[in-house]
Amino acid sequence: MPPLIWLFNMLVEIVVFVLIASAIASWLVAFGVVNMRNHFVRTIIETLYRLTEPMLRPIRRVMPNLGGVDISPIALLVILYFVRYCVNYYFAPNFY
Repeated sequence: MPPLIWLFNMLVEIVVFVLIASAIASWLVAFGVVNMRNHFVRTIIETLYRLTEPMLRPIRRVMPNLGGVDISPIALLVILYFVRYCVNYYFAPNFY
């Protein structure tokens, strides 16, 4: 069972990394730091958006509108870490 737990933990860490990168990229676009006319930058930002949007969309539907502030990535991070903790606690208590 520990190899499966390790794989699950690594997948959660990859999703967290992509989620943080997507949030930072959206801030950079919103503040005009990066040029969206650059093909390479646009490709990276669209890839991050397509990877994270299916996970964030259900959370955005449930959460109230806070104006210009989007806290759905934070909610997803909390959910991911909670699920990871539960899996580690119940299925591999001596793994860490």
